[in-house]
Amino acid sequence: MLCSYKLWVQASYPPHLKLLNQNSNIPIPKTKTQFQRKSLDGRFDDIDDDADGSGLRKFALPSHVKSITSTSNPFVKHCLKLKNSSSYRHSHASALVVGTTPIREIYRYKESSQEKTVIDCLLLLENAEIPEELDTHSCHVVRIGSMVMKKLSGVQSAESIEAIALMRFPTSFLNLIVDQNKSDSQSWFPSTHRILVLDGIQDPGNLGTLIRSAMAFQWDGIFLLPGCCDPFNEKALRASRGASFQLPIVSGSWYHLQTLKDTFNMKMLAGHPDIDGKLKKPFSLSQEFVHSVAHVPSCLVLGSEGRGLSEKSQLKCELVSIPMTGKFESLNVSVAGGIFLYMLQPKN
Repeated sequence: MLCSYKLWVQASYPPHLKLLNQNSNIPIPKTKTQFQRKSLDGRFDDIDDDADGSGLRKFALPSHVKSITSTSNPFVKHCLKLKNSSSYRHSHASALVVGTTPIREIYRYKESSQEKTVIDCLLLLENAEIPEELDTHSCHVVRIGSMVMKKLSGVQSAESIEAIALMRFPTSFLNLIVDQNKSDSQSWFPSTHRILVLDGIQDPGNLGTLIRSAMAFQWDGIFLLPGCCDPFNEKALRASRGASFQLPIVSGSWYHLQTLKDTFNMKMLAGHPDIDGKLKKPFSLSQEFVHSVAHVPSCLVLGSEGRGLSEKSQLKCELVSIPMTGKFESLNVSVAGGIFLYMLQPKN
């Protein structure tokens, strides 16, 4: 991995944080070192480390805390960093899920799949009822004021959001560029009949919508190529309605994708507009084409909103276009992706 390191040291914290560190169970180091790494995918590039190099200290909320009303509370600041910083999220392997509906949906899915949902902390608006079906015995429930809810949720009316969950990343998420020991491609996805591959999708709304559509049409997982945004980004989570916690997601390079293709003998398809002058003439997304690949393990690659498919994707894949009348050249990637995912969904 090519890395560039940027070192900075913060000598001290304000007096009130030092005092808090002396009288609570919340570990706040007096000095810290940050290594800035430029990874191959250019996304998860900041790794915080404490001064002795033992790794970033986990932020634990004391069990006796049952209510938070101040927006300057250290735990609130920790949650804001989880919300706003991809590197911070991934170093803590945690994310904020905003809203009762996605929290309940994630919990219900995990219960049905017999996989334990790990909610480290459930933040509830004052006087709000605990969401039905949630087992609050296994998580820390904290009541928060309306100002705290507004700050964490990012909405003006706190009354519209009653719950926020601090959840650990699911075990179905894997970053192969960071965790290079996970070399066994047969363990990346429970099933490999249909995998959606996203090539440089940078808009979190589009990425979240595509993840939710893939789940709705029973695809087996998501593979993120370099340049994609974080699937646990606040906007991506909102668009996916929690599907990022339910569908297996693997982040890796074309080398890893090639390994997956070779292991399962998968057909590589890529959505691409039917434009004259291209090296390869795209197939048309017809019923005949769908039938021809119905029983073949396949990857569907969708390109970014601006530049479309990368050159490598165009060379490695069979191009497929959505037939359209008139002079339309292309559709929004989430709209086009929905059509592809529906047409090519696994057949029972």
